[in-house]
Amino acid sequence: MLSKLSFARVSLVAVSCATAAMAVGGGSARADAGSTTVSPAGDSVTATNQGPITATAGPVSVTCTTVTTSGAVPAAPGNSNPSGPVSVQIAAPTVSGCTSSLPGLNISVTTSGTWAVSVQNGSPIAGSLTIPQGGMTITGTGIASCTTVVAPDGPASATGTFTNGSPSTVSTSNASVPISVTGDPVCPTGSTSGTVSATFALTDTTNPSQQVTVGP
Repeated sequence: MLSKLSFARVSLVAVSCATAAMAVGGGSARADAGSTTVSPAGDSVTATNQGPITATAGPVSVTCTTVTTSGAVPAAPGNSNPSGPVSVQIAAPTVSGCTSSLPGLNISVTTSGTWAVSVQNGSPIAGSLTIPQGGMTITGTGIASCTTVVAPDGPASATGTFTNGSPSTVSTSNASVPISVTGDPVCPTGSTSGTVSATFALTDTTNPSQQVTVGP
């Protein structure tokens, strides 16, 4: 029988894996925020994981092979802020191909609602991903049956770093989000957060020859 501690670890990494995959921005905004401009203004963009997403909690790991989402850079002048971050609304992400290092635990992920990303120019470029209340549900089946809800009590944020390039990328390292767990007696009902590391590539689908960039 799966111990409560072991299942807690698996549930946390599953939640974190799915959540960080949608972070299209970097770390939290700074108190002394300067100007920020996201380009090209008005263009549609997609974010796709670059390599597998790996999340860990103790000795247990979860890997997700496919995570995608889409949105659009705000049209001018909304793509620029003279004294703070720029916010970009994105669709609820699609997450698939998640497996656990613990045999017998099957994981599926569903998402909903309108998500948002804000980026703040700086060194490094920072930002935050806002997940709407209840915007993600992770279901575990097989050796146990548990349901994990991300951001159960209100909108929540995950952090990371944006790097301009070809393509531009977003990396998260130990990003943390709140969770709530219900289910079988072995489910980690006392667990409240999880962490993840991942990298995502951004593609301009309106003008594929252009790169999505963040500057002053």
